[in-house]
Amino acid sequence: MPKKKKAKKAKKVKKVKKVKFTNKLKIPLKSADKKNTVSSTDEKPEIKKIKKQPTEKRIYNLKDFVVYPKHGVGKITAIEKAKIGEIDIQFYKILVEKEKLTLTVPINQQSKLRPISSINQINKCISILKTKPKIKRTMWSRRAQEYDQKINSGKIYELAEVVKDLNKNTDIIADQSYSERQLFEKAYERLKSEFEAVLKVSQEEVQKKMDKALGRMNISENTE
Repeated sequence: MPKKKKAKKAKKVKKVKKVKFTNKLKIPLKSADKKNTVSSTDEKPEIKKIKKQPTEKRIYNLKDFVVYPKHGVGKITAIEKAKIGEIDIQFYKILVEKEKLTLTVPINQQSKLRPISSINQINKCISILKTKPKIKRTMWSRRAQEYDQKINSGKIYELAEVVKDLNKNTDIIADQSYSERQLFEKAYERLKSEFEAVLKVSQEEVQKKMDKALGRMNISENTE
């Protein structure tokens, strides 16, 4: 009889050891490994996407019209290379006829350039010119700064808004201050040059189209 009791006790001890080992050690390690692998794979694609975005470029060709915000419409006359130190740099030569200016813009720093507008955008500008001007009651110095920022923004809709707001439907100098007239003419010429490049018509035809939208037909007839 004493031999049988010893055998039973030994069996019970073995069963308890197996349960403790599988529950405490194996299961938590598997779940922790899964969490680490998921988080590491999720982070890598996001970093790659952010790095790729700034390297995207638009390629312009010879004789393409482009808009440089501070100077208006220009034409690419050459695509040249130069070596500065040990670095080869490729750049555009852009001729702005209205200002008799040639710009040199590196291809890897062309974020300020934009292509000329589409015909649909030109039509939308004409509809903007037909609307009533918005007259603000703020001081002229503040309004002049806002108009100047819009002109140099390179955005064609903002340019059309400046032309519309500063249009007086008159050619009498007394009705406009000197600074108002300067800003109006600057915005008007910038807009007209882009109209010419997109519509591919003469300056006279573009001017008639714009003056008709602004209600300045009598002025253009008198100047002729």
